[in-house]
Amino acid sequence: MTGTLRIPRSKGALSGVLLVLLGIWGALIPFVGPYFHYAYTPDRTWDYTSGRLWLEILPGLAAIIGGVLMLISRFRPVAVLGTWLAAAGGAWFALGGLLARKWTTIPSVGTPVGGTGHMVLEQVGFFIGLGVVIVFAAAAAMGRLSVVAARDLAAASAPEPVPARSVPAQARPGGGLSSLPRRLRLSAPVVRSKRSAAGSSSADETESARAGTSAS
Repeated sequence: MTGTLRIPRSKGALSGVLLVLLGIWGALIPFVGPYFHYAYTPDRTWDYTSGRLWLEILPGLAAIIGGVLMLISRFRPVAVLGTWLAAAGGAWFALGGLLARKWTTIPSVGTPVGGTGHMVLEQVGFFIGLGVVIVFAAAAAMGRLSVVAARDLAAASAPEPVPARSVPAQARPGGGLSSLPRRLRLSAPVVRSKRSAAGSSSADETESARAGTSAS
């Protein structure tokens, strides 16, 4: 059972990268959008307001953190928590402005600038469309991560490889000096026994006596 809680990092990699990119877009677009005339009022670059903090920066950070958890975690509950966090950020992108105006004291983020078509694109890219895409990506990843696939069970039940142990030279077949290279081997010392030495000396004396007899 414990093994099924572990997942490969590749399982949530694509959705995690997508959520990180969407979160970065949602958190930075109010500050860099005025560079290319895609903005809400005040349409000045890097203009910070508390409304942007609550309605754009914080949900963007939630999507980024959720995507990072999906990317780096190999523990299934942590990755699923990342999907929930990203989905909450996406829902706040889509509905936060409406809820803030009705039930909270959070300041407004302003109004979209430009013509009618341009304003629609800004509303979609800043809030509604961005939030829907984040929720969809998080929900799809949640579905994949919540289901225990057959390959997850196979990976969990696979035996772990046993590391090979080094066998000392004395325990190996033909171990000892014979396992050393030929150049490192020492020749065995030649030791003569006393009996063989005495036999050799008596043989020398017999040969000397025979030589003296033949000489006389």
